[in-house]
Amino acid sequence: MLDVDLDGQALVRRLNVRRALQLVFDGSGRETRAGIARATGLTAATASSLVAELITRRLVVEVGPAASTGGKRATTLAVDGSHHLLLVTVIRFSDVQVTLVALDGAVVHDERESFTPVDRDERIRGLISRVGRRYSSRLLAAAVQLPGATDGQRVLQSVQLGWVDVPLAAQIADELGVPTLLVNDVDAEAVAEMTVAADTSGRRLFVHLGIGIGAAITLDGELAPGPSARVGEIGHVPVVFGDDAHDCECGRRGCLESAASMTAMLGDGFVEGMDAAAFDALVAAADPERLTAGAVALGRVITMLAAMLDPAEVVIGGAIAGLGEGFFAQVRAQAGVAPTGAVTVPVRVATSGVGGHVGAAQLALGSVLGVRWCAGQLRASEPR
Repeated sequence: MLDVDLDGQALVRRLNVRRALQLVFDGSGRETRAGIARATGLTAATASSLVAELITRRLVVEVGPAASTGGKRATTLAVDGSHHLLLVTVIRFSDVQVTLVALDGAVVHDERESFTPVDRDERIRGLISRVGRRYSSRLLAAAVQLPGATDGQRVLQSVQLGWVDVPLAAQIADELGVPTLLVNDVDAEAVAEMTVAADTSGRRLFVHLGIGIGAAITLDGELAPGPSARVGEIGHVPVVFGDDAHDCECGRRGCLESAASMTAMLGDGFVEGMDAAAFDALVAAADPERLTAGAVALGRVITMLAAMLDPAEVVIGGAIAGLGEGFFAQVRAQAGVAPTGAVTVPVRVATSGVGGHVGAAQLALGSVLGVRWCAGQLRASEPR
């Protein structure tokens, strides 16, 4: 019975430590011990004890006196960005990027390397290992963002990378010596949007267009996954028929990717993360009919998904933002088309302003500390 009581006390302690840490994340540079006590209903002594633990673990730091309220001035607390790091790996079709993010959201290191199908695995592991060794004493957790279905530990299937049932998280965790999780690239983008959004309430649909096409759903700011980790696999749903349908790499005709992927609209010269000038040249040379066909196909899918999910917003991410407002006007126009006799409800279609490492970094942070950055903290971070 005593052991049970002790376990219960330890659990309550851990929960209170997490609550205190989230309060500092929410008000970094402004929060105080007294503020934590008021927000949690804990005694001043308990709040001070929690803060002492967070300081010892190098998660929180004292930064200076708070504004005077007439008595002794309290000491303000901030997230300690000087020690712990999250290692985020973003794997795309032809390159890999490793970013180290401090707890205050600042980017400490960023390195990118291209690969071919022949040397891909070697270069990915080599970059992760090289950066990981350099910062090994400061690593807290790692996350890997990739195109394909994953359960968080295994790559169930990645058509783009040619991986099936790969225990990638365990392999990288063994290399780095820290907890590691995997995340689908579209899920990561959805989390990134929710990390910087001022309003995360309701259901939101995220669609990513690149070499492939995928989607994700969030509910009140949290991912809404399915039992088989395949929510949002919409790229190979047929939406174009008859003479307008094109062959798809999956072997069928008329799939969404065959009409609306960036390669379908811009040609094989498109590469994820390509130079802005080269991308603009592809857009300028693109066949207007191909762009229109892609916009119509995408609009059709948004119409179907919006009718089923009733999202507060549809956010489209990826390099597609570079296609310009004219393209999105066509998407929005098609998304407003309803079957004869039906009543449509306008769906807000926006473009994503966040990407890169943000979503995966947030998931890594949550997995080890159970907290999250608030709106603007990651977007505002500068390399240092």
